[in-house]
Amino acid sequence: MRICVFLSAADLDARYTRPAREFGALLGKGGHTLVWGGSDTGLMKVVADGAQEAGGRLCGVSVDFLAAKARAGCDEMVIAASLAERKRLLLEKSDAVVVMVGGTGTLDEATEILELKKHGHTDKPVVLLNTEGFYDGLKTQFRRMEAEGFLPRPLTDLVFFAEEPVGALAYLEESAGVR
Repeated sequence: MRICVFLSAADLDARYTRPAREFGALLGKGGHTLVWGGSDTGLMKVVADGAQEAGGRLCGVSVDFLAAKARAGCDEMVIAASLAERKRLLLEKSDAVVVMVGGTGTLDEATEILELKKHGHTDKPVVLLNTEGFYDGLKTQFRRMEAEGFLPRPLTDLVFFAEEPVGALAYLEESAGVR
């Protein structure tokens, strides 16, 4: 599978780097390709290191103004002209999406894929990796949206919440009929 991972490029502590490296390693060991923002900094570097060290392929999609931070030695690297183009390419090049911890950019990417899915424009499986309860508030908000009629589809049709990397990958592989 080609698995898109949305996550932060910030340097963060071990409670966030451990799951990112673990997911990358699981992805690589499973023979999958990491599709990600292409940066060689922060959590983006950590997940790519884990995937590459475990034999996974890397497909990066950077953006013009961040091209200087793009990772060298990828199997494929694309430089998009804008953030909107980058998002489009990340989704086009992937079979599934995992949202890890991140800031406003990650949240933007997450809500875009969920909006596309809500309207039937994609059927790619989407996982929110809820490391250290990072997305507990968002999960509560999504449940409220569902309960109050803002989502035309059940929340479980849109996104799967995983607490650990192994659960995230297992869900994606099961969704795709892998294994």
